[in-house]
Amino acid sequence: MRAPVVGIPADRRWLGHHPFHCVGEKYLRAVHQAGGVTPFLIPVLGEELDLEAILASVDGLLFTGSPSNVEPHHYAGAPSAPGTLHDAHRDATTLPLLRLAIARDVPVLCVCRGFQELNVALGGSLHQKVQAVPGLLDHREDPNAPLEVQYGPAHALQLMPGGRFLTWAAGVSPLMVNSLHQQGIDRLGDGLWVEARAPDGLVEGVSLAGKRFVVGTQWHPEWQAMENPFSRALFGAFGEACRAAAGHKE
Repeated sequence: MRAPVVGIPADRRWLGHHPFHCVGEKYLRAVHQAGGVTPFLIPVLGEELDLEAILASVDGLLFTGSPSNVEPHHYAGAPSAPGTLHDAHRDATTLPLLRLAIARDVPVLCVCRGFQELNVALGGSLHQKVQAVPGLLDHREDPNAPLEVQYGPAHALQLMPGGRFLTWAAGVSPLMVNSLHQQGIDRLGDGLWVEARAPDGLVEGVSLAGKRFVVGTQWHPEWQAMENPFSRALFGAFGEACRAAAGHKE
């Protein structure tokens, strides 16, 4: 049996005078090495894409993190603060692609921005600046610190009883994760079940019942995934779901 193919929507970024469609290598390596799947980049061309054709060609989808944020008009939010980085081309691709993938029961794994896209796609809303919300912590990284520090353990997770995350944690307590975001879930999207919370109560992990695999993390499990038992379990379970989907097609 062939290795499952996982589609990964890109970011659209300007490099010099031209727009490029790109994905961080850490996501490609994590899903390939820990998930045992073949990563395949999807350009973010919005309505120009045939989303049904894309879903017919892949066995799963990975929605990655990004420096950009979902434009707030997608969840009836207030206008963004000046200087906020957005990627309208990605929004126009990922939000309808997520909804269609879930309807077609295509395995989906969402990380950071992807986690927020999942929530918005299902009707939820976002805090644009978590650190400005009373009672919530500052979840941003130190941009001047070395990468090993930025992606190092930042806080523990509270894992919900009966959830997938608790199984993947395999008795590790507390489960420590990194924290590199300033946006986060406000109103939870329709049907999403909270798998994990930060110490301040902010939602850090979700899943969707009744589907083969729909999972999201606010933190970055792709960072040095092969060295992290939880990350290996998460990407491994995603890979197994993609293999099941590929087998169903064949």
